[in-house]
Amino acid sequence: MVILAFVIACFFVILLHNFDFLPMKNNILKGKRGVIFGAVNNNSIAWKTAEHAYNEGARFVLTNMPAAMRMGNLSELAGKCGAEVIAADAGNVDDLKNLFTRAPEILGGKIDFVLHSVAMSYNVRKNNPYDRVDYDLFLKTIDVSALSLHKMIQTAENLDALNEGASVVALSFLAAHRTSHGYNDMAEAKAMLESIARSLGYVLGKKKKIRINTVSQSPILSKATSGLDFMEAVIDFSESIAPLGNADADSCADICVMLFSDYTRYVTMQNIFNDGGFSSMAMNSDIADMMRCAKNKKT
Repeated sequence: MVILAFVIACFFVILLHNFDFLPMKNNILKGKRGVIFGAVNNNSIAWKTAEHAYNEGARFVLTNMPAAMRMGNLSELAGKCGAEVIAADAGNVDDLKNLFTRAPEILGGKIDFVLHSVAMSYNVRKNNPYDRVDYDLFLKTIDVSALSLHKMIQTAENLDALNEGASVVALSFLAAHRTSHGYNDMAEAKAMLESIARSLGYVLGKKKKIRINTVSQSPILSKATSGLDFMEAVIDFSESIAPLGNADADSCADICVMLFSDYTRYVTMQNIFNDGGFSSMAMNSDIADMMRCAKNKKT
């Protein structure tokens, strides 16, 4: 009996060592099929969303640009979730046609949810200040980070790949509404992303009860934001001013899973702030004390 108990204990130790901890299953996505854009590594929100969606019973296809796939380890996530990977440039309609033709075939039916986690500013990467942007790069930022949402939804709908009542979620940021140092032309891209979500949310909501929402996440360090010299300051400021502190990638994944589920079947055309209250703050006591100290040092 003691030996049996020891063996069982060893089994669970090995199990916990080899698998990341995920919340208890509720199977709120059981039977749902999806497409998840943008997972690169285990720091990315798309990666966390895939893990959480799988834990809730979903089956899905993973996709990203070939160049982005070489930067991460998407095959590891695919193995963990039993998912197939289809390379696709979110801004390339031919790639999207291939993706939304193959995904329903692989999954055995139409798509119930889509995650758009795709963004890149070439002007930011090249450190071009906002009053010295390269306009060709500006257009690329818009195409990759915003217009790609319209392209993927329109392509999927033209192929009749989306189920009645499907849910589409795109990731946004507060800079769509308020000026944020260093965010540059990505601010316009995120504002356009949210506008596309509302406009297509209206059209496809009336047509097929399809829901389209955006989630505005706290600033976090990820593959996309690493190397941006202003990002750590933005994260520290947000952490300082948000009453609940910065929301992490796992909490954003929970929001996405909720929006994929039937619990939010009447939620559409909304931008949901998952940022610990950052978006509603102007000043708090900590920042006020810091400013007071800085002023006293000057005098």
